[in-house]
This record gives sequence, structure tokens and C-alpha cells, in this order.
Amino acid sequence: MLKNAQIGVVFGMENSDDIVQEFLVESHENLDRLDRDVVELEKHPSDREILASIFRTIHTIKGTSGFLGFRKLEAVTHVGESLLARLRDGQLSLTPERTTALLTMVDAVRQMLAQIQATGQDGNADHSQLVAELTRLQQSGEQQAVAEEQPQAKEETAALESNQPLSEECPPRETRAEEASASAGDAPAEDGHAREAARESIRVDVTLLDKLMNLVGELVLTRNQILQFTRSTEESNLVTTGQRLNLIATELQESVMKTRMQPIGSIWGRFPRTVRDVALACGKQVRIEMEGQETELDKTLIEAIKDPMTHLVRNAVDHGIEAPEQREAAGKGREGLLKLRAYHEGGQVNIEISDDGAGLNLGKVVEKALQKGLITADQAARLSDREAANLIFLPGLSTAEKVTNVSGRGVGMDVVRTNIERIGGTVDLQSTPGKGTTVKVKIPLTLAIVPALIVTSGGQRFAIPQVSLLELVGLEGEEARKRIERVHGAPVYRLRGSLLPLVYLKRELGQEKACEQSGGGEHTLRNSLNIVVLQADGQRFGLVVDEISDSEEIVVKPLSKHLKHINIYAGAAIMGDGKVALILDVLGLAQHAHVIEEGREHAAVEAEAKQAQEGAGERQPLLLFQHGANGRMAIDLGAVARLEEFSAEAIEIAGDQEMVQYRGQIMPLVRLADTLGTRHAPAAASEGPLQVVVVRAAEGRNVGLVVDRILDIVDETYALDRQTARHGVLGSAVIQRRVTDIVDVGGVIGSSRSGVASAAVGG
Repeated sequence: MLKNAQIGVVFGMENSDDIVQEFLVESHENLDRLDRDVVELEKHPSDREILASIFRTIHTIKGTSGFLGFRKLEAVTHVGESLLARLRDGQLSLTPERTTALLTMVDAVRQMLAQIQATGQDGNADHSQLVAELTRLQQSGEQQAVAEEQPQAKEETAALESNQPLSEECPPRETRAEEASASAGDAPAEDGHAREAARESIRVDVTLLDKLMNLVGELVLTRNQILQFTRSTEESNLVTTGQRLNLIATELQESVMKTRMQPIGSIWGRFPRTVRDVALACGKQVRIEMEGQETELDKTLIEAIKDPMTHLVRNAVDHGIEAPEQREAAGKGREGLLKLRAYHEGGQVNIEISDDGAGLNLGKVVEKALQKGLITADQAARLSDREAANLIFLPGLSTAEKVTNVSGRGVGMDVVRTNIERIGGTVDLQSTPGKGTTVKVKIPLTLAIVPALIVTSGGQRFAIPQVSLLELVGLEGEEARKRIERVHGAPVYRLRGSLLPLVYLKRELGQEKACEQSGGGEHTLRNSLNIVVLQADGQRFGLVVDEISDSEEIVVKPLSKHLKHINIYAGAAIMGDGKVALILDVLGLAQHAHVIEEGREHAAVEAEAKQAQEGAGERQPLLLFQHGANGRMAIDLGAVARLEEFSAEAIEIAGDQEMVQYRGQIMPLVRLADTLGTRHAPAAASEGPLQVVVVRAAEGRNVGLVVDRILDIVDETYALDRQTARHGVLGSAVIQRRVTDIVDVGGVIGSSRSGVASAAVGG
């Protein structure tokens, strides 16, 4: 067997480090999978496929470590492989003791890999006790097995102490090429596809990806500047070139972003092991369920949430879920449930960590906060249940009865909130006594390039991330002066029956003292009012600005240390004209204006009115549009992605299907009048701009529904009359005192021309 020094002679010194580095990367990936597989095998001991996978992984690490001359690592994995071989061959059965020993072996291997990474050697730690334990657990209870195992234990221990290769009686090792062939021979047929996929992928250093991301960010800035210049020129060639640059830059940006995206399952994979270890230490029985492991997130954010997620999982098992006896006394099953769920929504990733434990004792939480001087008695008296629950995120607050090696020191939950807010996310906790606790984390998909709405206030431009944007409202003339109401002295606007708190950006930024002197009644001095409807911490509010410009993608630049303490700004962006615009922090702005608390008061004011409407029928937001000369139709707003207008020149034909180029994709158009049989031919090219409702179809594809004229968005209670249902129509309802047909979006798309027929609307 080659020594470490000999590796450089055979492969060249410049290649030896690469070989060891590749071994470390592959081994770490294998260990992450081992943690999951061993815990899963404990639940399903008879699963031969999982057992074979574990065996192959250990076999690969053992063979390669022996080839590279890491004797201690080879010896530990060799005895573990022997135990796994007897389990695989059915000579032994898996017990909790054997499972724990295998997991301990995985930890020892991880420790030695860390030593190799740092020093080039597998360390001086003594693993002889682990080897002896693994050897003992290979015994089947028969005298013959005992006699066979004792010499092996001595051999393994001697190999560890002398750092010498194992004797020839041990299973022969293969070179790296032979090792791959042997592993492939043991693998099921499906692994052939995995090897083919591996040949089509390469590993890229994260530093290089970060550099590419920065370069793309600079390209986006340059793209924005060129596009702004082309808007003021009539040179057709320059305009065409700018549009082409825009398309290429957008596609390049999306492609580079995808290279940085990783499934959240890459960090969730360790949690079954974490739950098992913490539950075992606490004497509890806990089952973990995970949903949405495929949800992708920027690698930088993946790394940033790794520790906070681990804190939340450990706390849920330790604090949230009761001991088996307590659960039985409460009428629950002995086994607790911890559920992790991740999903995309509104340009953000939502992560929920839920347990079915005892829930928080809110009185105890408030009492602890008072004892530690974190809140005053007056504050405690005015806390809502939600605010009381979120006190656990304060530094130094812990409800643990005693300090253990798991928790109880009052650190962890404040670190969770700090780390998540540092990357632009939010964290919220909801708890029901006796039923459990849910922690909801919202984080952006990426931090580098975000779509934003550009607004103007006091002659200055500001950017609002579109992830917080719900809609835009414009009020003109008499409507702007009379439709603003007041609740407890605060201005509100009644938007489709709901009270919307208003925040005047000039006032919050201190741009206009006249606004304060007039009691916030800036709208009385204007003939128009521009309201940007935003959402923060689950509460909606309207931001009143001077002007609303177009939306564009901006490159986020961090604020200097002199501005970081101002919580209404999230960063800065360089605009197309080279000037800087500050990015508004929507949550910080809402907190600064106190609209989160006011929003709850407004909700209480409306509670009775909403209760009176319950039971009258379905209540949901709808998009209304005109259909023909006198007809009205509506689409469930939940199915609508965007509202767009396209010129007749933008329409292209592929086969007999009308198409437009839309956001880097080819989007098919479906003329609703044609599909419903109320018009016999498509509109002529001489018609004005088409009003298009963009809906999301299967596999993330967009489909454009061409309508006659968009009227309004409403949120009403209605009863659906299904007797009027027909092709493409779910039925009719009375909306705004008019009979309105409700469109069956899925049916319309499913029955349209080829290219769209296979698409089904995503719910």
C-alpha cells in the first residue's frame, strides 16, 4: 500500500492534494447520506436496499482511505464494514445499540476527515474503544461467533496503535478504479443512471460562483443604464440591440442564479439524526416528517439558516414535545410528531417547524421576561398572545427548569432571530396550549438581484422589493379627497370592504413638516393619491408616495455602517442613470409607522361585519373583466400571476397557435372569446393592445388569457349557481349587482389549441 509521500511520486505532487481533496468532498457527502440512511434503517430494519447502500458507502470510504494511507480511518471503517456485512447477510439483526454504535462510527469518521482537512493526517485520537464495541456487537450469541470475533478485535486495535495496514486476512482492498468497479458491481441497476448523471456534472468552487454573481450584477447595472438610454432615442438599431442585450442578460442572470441554488433538503438531511439523538437524551419518542425538501434556496442563504434551523429542531424536541407518560396522560400517543415544511410563496421561501407538544405556557413566558427585566409590568399587561409567545426570542429568556447539555442557557432563540433577520428574513412563533407550536420563517430566495418597484417621494427615488408588493391603487379628484377615512385618528382607505392603514412616506422620512401639521391629511391638498399596497408581518398597509415609476431588477448593495442602524432601509441600488436609490425595508417601515399594531385594531373593528357575512356563500378575491358588449366574467385571483398588455406586433404564430415572447419564455395565448365559442375568428392584427391575464400552468409554464377589458379586482361573498355551468364556465354569481360568469381556467386551457392542451393550471 502506498504511503502519503508515495502518492505524490506516482501522480505528481500537484495531483496528490487534488486526490485527497476530492476524497474529502465525496466522503462528507457520503456521511451526510449515512446519517439519514442509518436512522431510516432503524425504522425499517428489513429494508435490504438501505442496508446495501450503507454498506457500499462504508466500503468505499474504507477502500479509498487505505489507498491514500490513512490507516486509522481505514481500521475504524473496516470493523464497521464487518458489522454491516453480517447485518446484510442476515446473521445479525439491527438493535438500538448497534444503531448507536454505527452512528458513533460515522461521527468518528467525520472527526478524522476534519483532521485530514486541517493537517493532512487522520489525527491522534484513540478509537480503540469504538473498535472494540463494534467488534463486540458483531457477536450473534453463539460460542463459535465469539471465538471468531476476538482475534479480529485484537487485530483492529493493533492496527490503530501501530498505524500499520491490516493483515492479509482482511478483505482485499482495491485501487481507486477497481474500487469504483466493485461498488458499481454491488449497486442495483438504477445506479447506472446515477453514474451517467455524475459524468454530466462537475464541482465548481463557491468562490468562483460568487465572482460570477458579482459580474452578473454589474452586467445588470450596465443593462439598466443602456435600456434607459434607448428609451430616449429613435435609433432603431440601438433599440433592437438594447432589447437583445436585455434578453441575454436576463437569461444569464437566471442561469447563474440557478447554479447557486440548492435544495433545502441538503441541510434537512441531518435532522432525522438530530431528532433521534436529542429524543434519546431526553427520554422521548419523536417522529420527524419532512415536506418540500426539493425547495431551492441560494447557497449563501442555505449556509446562513443551517444553525438557526438546528436550534429550532432541537428546541422543539427538548421543550415542545412532552415525555411519553405526559402525552398519555393528556390523551395523546406516546410518540410525538415534529414536522418540517418548506414551500415557495410570493418570491420567498417559507419554512414551518411544527410540533404537536404541550405548547407554550404564555403566563410563564411573561413571568420570566418580567423577572429578568426584559419588559415592564405595563408592557406585560398590554401584550397580545402572539406578542407574548414571541418574547422567547429575547436574549437571555429561557423557560427550561434546568440547564442541560441540550438547552436551558437562554441562548439560541435570540440567535435564531438575529441570523434570520440579518439575511432579510422574518421569524414568527404561534403556539396553542396543549396542541403544539409552529415557528414560521420567511426568507428571500436570493440576496443579490431582486425585482423592485421604483417610487418617488419628496423628489427622491426609492426601491420597494416586489416580494412585499400586493397591488397599486390610484385615486383621482373627488375620490382622492373623500375616500380616506379615520379610525382612532389614523388615516385608512377602504379597499374592497377592508380597512387599509395608510402610511405617508414623506412623514416617515421627515421630508415634509407640513404633513405633520395637517394631521396626516396630505390627500386633502392633492388631486390624486398613489397608494402602494404592501404586506409586512402578515399585515397589509398602504404606502402613500408622490409618483410610481416602472419596476426593474436592481442589484442590492449593503448599507454603510453609518446607516445600518436605520431600520427603514434594507440597502441601496445604483439606478440606470448612475444615481443611488435607497431600498425600503417594508417590515422596518411598518414598525416605524406602528401600522402592525394598528392593523390588528382595524381587524377588530371589521370582525363583526365579517361574521355577519359568514355563511352567505363563498368569499374570495376575483378579477372582473368585460366579455362582449354586455357580458361580465370573473377569474379566481389565486390563479392569476400577472396582468399584461401586448401590442399586435408582439404576437407571433407557431403552427396555428398565437405566441408572445414573455420574460425569457415563449408564452401561448388563448383568446377566451374563441374558446368559449362567442367569436368565430381571432382578432385582426389592426386591433389595439391586447389585455392579457397571465395564469400559471403545469411545470411553471405561463399561459396568457386574452380578454376584452379588465374591469376591477373584488373580494366579495357570493353564491355560485352551478345550473348555469357550461364549457369553460363553472357557473354564475351576482357580483357587484351584476350576473357574472365564473371562468373555469383549467377547462379553458385544457381545451385550447395544441401546445397548451396538456397544461393544467397550478393551484
